[in-house]
Amino acid sequence: QVQLVESGGGLVQAGGSLRLSCVVSGTILNINDMGWYRQAPEKQRELVAVITSGGNTNYADSVKGRFTISRDNAKKAVYLQMNSVKPEDTAVYYCNADVTALTSSSIRRREYWGRGTQVTVSS
Repeated sequence: QVQLVESGGGLVQAGGSLRLSCVVSGTILNINDMGWYRQAPEKQRELVAVITSGGNTNYADSVKGRFTISRDNAKKAVYLQMNSVKPEDTAVYYCNADVTALTSSSIRRREYWGRGTQVTVSS
């Protein structure tokens, strides 16, 4: 069974930094794109950043120059370094991964989500 577990969320002052981590576990054959999404109260979930297996990255305009996504393929992990955070960055942050895994009966590729970690930025 594939699981994504996030960590590193919390309360931080505006202008501060925070680092989120997400580790993928299970009988993993391959991980393609990995990303971070966020959802603020009463808003839709939105893409924050994505990184391909080759290391190419893409960011939401609102976080460009402040956030950095990275991954460690050996550890099956993805990270989000958040610098110069703003109150509008407050949200639940979700890890996402496109995973090919071995199930009890077959090889299956699908998208998986973590349960989320709360990030709160105080002004």
